[in-house]
Amino acid sequence: MQYSDDMKNRLKRVEGQVRGVLRMMEEEKDCRDVITQMSAVRTAVDRATAYVVAKNLETCLRENTDSEDEREQMIEEAIKMLVKSR
Repeated sequence: MQYSDDMKNRLKRVEGQVRGVLRMMEEEKDCRDVITQMSAVRTAVDRATAYVVAKNLETCLRENTDSEDEREQMIEEAIKMLVKSR
């Protein structure tokens, strides 16, 4: 699968968020603020994961399936990947 710049940019933003959390820890910021930002990082990773799975599924369905059974199998596999990521 080819990963688009949009997908990569999502993870670059997450990387920046993680650096921000580390900076907050080094500056000994309040625990609640750190946890809030860590939660935001987790949400961003979850959304990036769902985006990659959705785009992969879309590509596979368009390019690689001729039968309804194949489509159903790919959809089930995508759902399993999303569930496993949590």
